[in-house]
Amino acid sequence: MAQNQTRPAAPIKTTSATRSQAKEGNSTPIQFIFDKSNYRWFIISIAIVAFGFILMSGTTDIYSTTKIVLAPIVVLAGFALGFFAILKKPSAN
Repeated sequence: MAQNQTRPAAPIKTTSATRSQAKEGNSTPIQFIFDKSNYRWFIISIAIVAFGFILMSGTTDIYSTTKIVLAPIVVLAGFALGFFAILKKPSAN
């Protein structure tokens, strides 16, 4: 049996035609999810978590108050600040 070949009804658009249409009709600026302040808070939170781990490594005394109490609180505060940095809405300027 012979197979019938069909031709497309309309010409196929190439990528160069779609690029020119995208440049002409779309001139809105790109809006990012996070603002500059979000990144600043996130970097501060990473520094606080790192400082907490440095406190945790501390001295050779295993049962030091700094290692057992203070360092985990600092690390948890850093993580909380990181969650705040992620969930903070950018300012509507």
